[in-house]
Amino acid sequence: MKPIEFSKDEKAALIGRIQHHFDRELDQPIGLLKAELVLDFFAKEVGAAYYRQGIDDAQAALARRIDDFSDDVYQLQRDAGD
Repeated sequence: MKPIEFSKDEKAALIGRIQHHFDRELDQPIGLLKAELVLDFFAKEVGAAYYRQGIDDAQAALARRIDDFSDDVYQLQRDAGD
């Protein structure tokens, strides 16, 4: 899988959210560099798992839609035969 990359603005927003989370939820303020390291770690080590799950979910949703479409076409064929 290719590395997850964020635009400069996206990365800045995510780093801000990480800093906010550490400060608010953990009562442990962290600086910009540490927050960026946390983001890079999760993008590299954890992001792939979320990405794969998203792909699996998308494939399952598409398969359900294809099945529904096939059922609809079959019903149209049956109706046309009447």
